[in-house]
Amino acid sequence: MHKQTIRTSSNQYDVIVGKGILQDINEYLPNRYRRILLITDSVVADLYADEIKEKLAQHAEVFVSAVPAGEASKSIEQYYQLLTDAIEHQLDRKSLIVALGGGMIGDLAGFVAATYMRGIDFIQVPTTILAHDSSVGGKVAINHPEGKNLIGNFYPPRAVLYDTDTLTSLSAKEIRSGYAEVIKHGFISDETFLQDVLQTDLTQRLSPDRLADHLQKGIAVKAQVVEADERESNVRKYLNFGHTLGHAIEAELGYGKITHGEAVAIGMQFALNVSENQLGVKLPDEAFDQWMKKNHYPQQLASLSVDRLLQRMKKDKKSENATVQMVLLEAIGKPIVKNIADEQLIPLLEKFIRELDS
Repeated sequence: MHKQTIRTSSNQYDVIVGKGILQDINEYLPNRYRRILLITDSVVADLYADEIKEKLAQHAEVFVSAVPAGEASKSIEQYYQLLTDAIEHQLDRKSLIVALGGGMIGDLAGFVAATYMRGIDFIQVPTTILAHDSSVGGKVAINHPEGKNLIGNFYPPRAVLYDTDTLTSLSAKEIRSGYAEVIKHGFISDETFLQDVLQTDLTQRLSPDRLADHLQKGIAVKAQVVEADERESNVRKYLNFGHTLGHAIEAELGYGKITHGEAVAIGMQFALNVSENQLGVKLPDEAFDQWMKKNHYPQQLASLSVDRLLQRMKKDKKSENATVQMVLLEAIGKPIVKNIADEQLIPLLEKFIRELDS
């Protein structure tokens, strides 16, 4: 078992990573609760909900709400229904919400917890590789048809319980999605970490030890950034490397058509290209392109309009005064934030999409 404590100016909570944690979930709860609402999705519910409910029910009255699997459930409709469930189950300010699932569930359940009765406790119980990033840091949100995570809050969990045994059930698509965030942490932090991930073949069974090492290193990167900037006023923006175009792709294709990580991976390819163009640097873009191809990341964007992608990028939360703001790299481990004018960005985006689909 590995424990990291996230300490910010306003909050502190533990992130616990290891095998079999959910077997003793009650030992890791920050308090005792009379009522617990377990929020999960339809896939994860079939795998783990009954077992976890049985364990939590040793000390509390436990209810389960399962939304359809997929990013489309991070919607105002599902959010409202979960609030209705909480009311009907008579949760109060001393109750707990457990977010059991991937990043979508963590964001959705966390936003329910943040807004129900002006805020009740919740814990993150991630079951995907992707969620090693999203479960840490306290961002919670739902999507709007015009953009990803436009409705949300900063609301940290009381704990993050990451049982690596749950990762054995992941599909190849979910592994790809998760490793996009792992390699993102390498790009913004450390050359050695990045090169190790670039040597990882996701089409083969991952060594549990290597996977755990990558997850812990990724969480450590996220923790360091969040502790320095809890509410994304400066350096926390670096964690959005690849997300400006990635979020635009997700919204334009329709949420759930490709995974969040797959879209972010394409966004990182573009961010590397823009970095080289704008900053006159040389980055391992070719090695990253080959890694994506070897691991079967989707790379077909020919059907997407450059103008529509640009407009969505301007709606990104980082953008200012209708100007696209991107996280770029001066070097591996040296991210910066830069505003890119339309006349510079459009030809780069047109060229990127054309070459991606060639």
